[in-house]
Amino acid sequence: MGVEETVTRTDAETVHSVADGRAGRVALVTGCSSGIGRELALRLHEGGYRVFATARRPETLEGLTGKGIGTLELDVTDGASVDAVVASVRAAAGRIDLLINNAGYGAMGPVVEMPLAEVVRQFDTNVYGVVRLVQACAPLMRGQGGGVIVNIGSCSGILPTPFSGVYCASKAALHALDEVLRMELAPFGIQVMSVQPGAIESSFGDNAEASLARTLPPESMYAALREQILRRARASQSHPTSTAQFVTTLIAYLDRERLPPVVRIGKGHLGMPLLRLLLPARVREWLLGRVFGLRRARGAET
Repeated sequence: MGVEETVTRTDAETVHSVADGRAGRVALVTGCSSGIGRELALRLHEGGYRVFATARRPETLEGLTGKGIGTLELDVTDGASVDAVVASVRAAAGRIDLLINNAGYGAMGPVVEMPLAEVVRQFDTNVYGVVRLVQACAPLMRGQGGGVIVNIGSCSGILPTPFSGVYCASKAALHALDEVLRMELAPFGIQVMSVQPGAIESSFGDNAEASLARTLPPESMYAALREQILRRARASQSHPTSTAQFVTTLIAYLDRERLPPVVRIGKGHLGMPLLRLLLPARVREWLLGRVFGLRRARGAET
């Protein structure tokens, strides 16, 4: 039975069976101020999970609180904040069955000009933040006999592109960690699923474009390519897969007894890995260089 068929069945027996399977399960979701995280928190709650939604700015979670969802302030770059949130969930619910590491952002701009502080911030959020949550939740999951960890990566971690190198590197690092965590945590009944979205409707493009104020200096050696850099920042919001569709598909995977190790969902989720697999490095890099107009950076003709 396909994912879409599983999701769209509406007979009472199936609905009750799924709801019963989720009853009593506790989910901790990061990055719930908007987009994927917010939709996940709502849909998991509607599906029977006891959900704890987190965000760096607690005021962005007020709409969730009114629906009966637990909300907590969380800065994934702060170890004390992570420990406090996990302790609060444990005290309130006694367990964590599902951890979804969704918090993240994309720093855009040429690697050679990226302020080192921005590189550190990118990895601290997208990579180290995930490690902090996993290290805080895994002992609890082990003690309760198992659990599920879902880390939201990106197809950009498979096919790096110009002007998003630091972001792509952070997601590639996360994918590598997912693979190792899957092996290391399996003996304790903890499943780890790597979700590698394509283009999904969200505020990612706006946030990525805003990051250019910090990462692209006025005297940039790539100043002539500012439009191409902006286009890369906005790329994920060019006819993206809807957030609702993405979350529906993801939750259908979560309802499986045995999770797939890697899930790719959304526009471009097939094409980007195929380009990486089928094209030799020189051809791939020439093609991407042409798409992003890199020859213009040195004054040559395109």
